[in-house]
Amino acid sequence: MTAPRPLRDRADACPGALQTHAAADGALARVRVPGGALTPVQLLVLSAAARELGDGALELTSRGNVQLRGLRSGSETELGDRLAAAGLLPSATHETARNVLASVLSGRAGGLLDARPWVPAFDAALCADPRLAELPGRFLAAFDDGRGDVAGLGADVGLLALGSGDVALLLAGTDTGLRCSPGGAVDLALAATRAFLDERAAQGGTAWRVKELADGPGRIAAALGRRRGPLVPVPPAATSGPAGAVPQDDGRTALGAVVPLGRLTAAQAELLAATASGDLQLTPWRSVVVPDLPDAAAAPSLAAAGLELDPGSPWLRVTACAGRPGCTKSLADVRGDVVRAVAAGTLPAGGARQHWVGCERRCGRPSGEVLDVVATGSGYRVG
Repeated sequence: MTAPRPLRDRADACPGALQTHAAADGALARVRVPGGALTPVQLLVLSAAARELGDGALELTSRGNVQLRGLRSGSETELGDRLAAAGLLPSATHETARNVLASVLSGRAGGLLDARPWVPAFDAALCADPRLAELPGRFLAAFDDGRGDVAGLGADVGLLALGSGDVALLLAGTDTGLRCSPGGAVDLALAATRAFLDERAAQGGTAWRVKELADGPGRIAAALGRRRGPLVPVPPAATSGPAGAVPQDDGRTALGAVVPLGRLTAAQAELLAATASGDLQLTPWRSVVVPDLPDAAAAPSLAAAGLELDPGSPWLRVTACAGRPGCTKSLADVRGDVVRAVAAGTLPAGGARQHWVGCERRCGRPSGEVLDVVATGSGYRVG
């Protein structure tokens, strides 16, 4: 099968913590958080940076990363120093390549195995290999513990635990048939990542994603030469993560706090850090999970701070681009309009899953079935 090959006449300029993007409201930095795992101290460092260097809030992305907006001119060095001191910038050369998703609550509730150890092992090996600094900033790895929450998000390289005890290698969101043991999973993911760079170079060196290569999954899999098993269907992309209290396998409780439109204020971040008893986890659905709590007693205080813990809330079904004033191309204050529509109960299509955007580019559109609500300059067009 030959995939369509978009014309890439420029290098990937995906922003990072050091390579910022000039947005209409100031510089934008993106901090990679592999597997979404943050310590309370790291979250406090990010919230302080948002208060003192940016616009006072953190943006959560669909890859479980964090963005700071409205950064003052010349603050990049200070931001980098703060992040490095907190362990959030282990490699200046590889920082934009560290895009890793992992199953939410892996090792705590559900799943076939604990995928958490795969994340730091993969990240450390990636940062230690000089060649992997060449990875485009759009490249994504996803490690699924068998529950099927991140396998369907279309990662370039994925691992999916199977009931047989094997781990399947996914490429561009499809099963390759290649199999390994859980102990060999990180090595296989790294081998596939290096094989992507080889195939990318062979096809001109401009592709940003595996799916952009001609028969990318097939050629990369053939280069690896590992044992194969019967192909398995990849679970579809999950449309939301956990919200509210989730019982853990060990009897403790995790709280899933959805952040409306992914904009986490510094005060909310500080409350989450104070609530946590250990690592927190950012999710691909712009929420924060606070695990390992003795009970759900902290839920009311999180809700009072504007975080959403109701699994039936419309905020689990609504996303939006930056809109005005952050984007010069936007035709509307998209986020303000969404907030007003949610408050008034006037979301279109009966509140079906939807993504509001300020122009036809439809930035930030999530995976799976979603309705587009597009600003036209004279209102919004649905569909």
